[in-house]
Amino acid sequence: MPRAAILFMGVSLLAHGFMGQAAQAEDQFHEALSHTKPILDMRLRYENVDQAPLTNEAEALTLRTRFGFETGKAWDTTLLVEGAWVTPLADHYNSTVNGKVTYPTVADPTSLGLNRLQITNTGIPSTTITLGRQRINLDDQRFVGNSGWRQYEQTFDALRIVNKSVAGLTVDVAYLDRVNRVFGPNSPQGHYTGDSFLANAAYTTSFGKLTGFAYLLQFDRIPGFTAERDSTQTYGVRFAGSQDITTGVKVSYGATYATQKQYKNNPLTFSNGYYLGQVIGTFDKVSGGVGYEVLEGNGAKGFTTPLATYHMHDGWDDKFLTTPPNGYKRLYFTAGYTEKNVGPFSSMSLTGFYHDFDAQHVSMHYGHEVDLQLQAKWQKFTFTAKYADYKADKLFTDTRKFWLMAEYSL
Repeated sequence: MPRAAILFMGVSLLAHGFMGQAAQAEDQFHEALSHTKPILDMRLRYENVDQAPLTNEAEALTLRTRFGFETGKAWDTTLLVEGAWVTPLADHYNSTVNGKVTYPTVADPTSLGLNRLQITNTGIPSTTITLGRQRINLDDQRFVGNSGWRQYEQTFDALRIVNKSVAGLTVDVAYLDRVNRVFGPNSPQGHYTGDSFLANAAYTTSFGKLTGFAYLLQFDRIPGFTAERDSTQTYGVRFAGSQDITTGVKVSYGATYATQKQYKNNPLTFSNGYYLGQVIGTFDKVSGGVGYEVLEGNGAKGFTTPLATYHMHDGWDDKFLTTPPNGYKRLYFTAGYTEKNVGPFSSMSLTGFYHDFDAQHVSMHYGHEVDLQLQAKWQKFTFTAKYADYKADKLFTDTRKFWLMAEYSL
């Protein structure tokens, strides 16, 4: 049965429940309406891309608007409806669907569609059930996230159940019928369909959170693309936490291990691993850290994370959205500075990264990248200037990107 039909049935059943007990229904209905909240956020972004060997630089000025509402509770149930509209104000770029292939890619095509439509019920003690098109972010979004950096975010048509019956333990399971990808509803690769399952169990201790996960992803074939090669079974464990050393001094740490094989209709055969270790120290207003990440490859297929929020993990130039067949090793350093109450701004922050990329399966240096960001917040607005510079050695080509953004959230 199509997901839209399932959602319609759910809304119909909810409406039927309202009418079943007239007096109680009226009270519940008014309670839900009185606590209904509007949803509105907007993001205006300028993006410039200079990528060798293309002679044309990409210049994209896009406006993303999300709008909708979320009701209050009636019978422990809420309804959220949200649309998304992405419109280019300057479109000298390859959006992946506009045919401007002589320009570098900026994956923010013109899009207008349903971003979220979900029913959430909390009637079962310590349990939240969400049905419909929804946003799902798990852990550090390395495996499952909404790719919120792109103007048209990634959402999931899913049934999700989160249970917290046991103190300190969160069990999060979901069935995915469809993945609505960042390329938008007008792209042939704008969505993945199939039968996928997510299972994530996390236990919180005084030292950090220990998480075990299993992600079984099956994607139907898309003519002209290789969606079925993203059908994978991934099992892993993660530990992340932080400790206050003294006033203003904190250490954060994290480690992840995962193993991955082909699943269901994937025509390839492989067994690849994933490793991550990182430590970040915060000293009052200053932070600094180091991390090492490995995505294995066997020469034909690299460890893949098709549902991840790539931008926050692989370098802001987005050169490694697809893991190379030989995998990669990434050594990275980060530093940051945050100041509160600077002029009219409630906060200002400066963040920097240095990444060095090598192949995992063979001896090869891919390249290195420098990322810088300046961000300021004023009331409900966020202003950002951002820069990324990838210098190629043996993989890809030199690429520089620059962004200016203004965001508003109601």
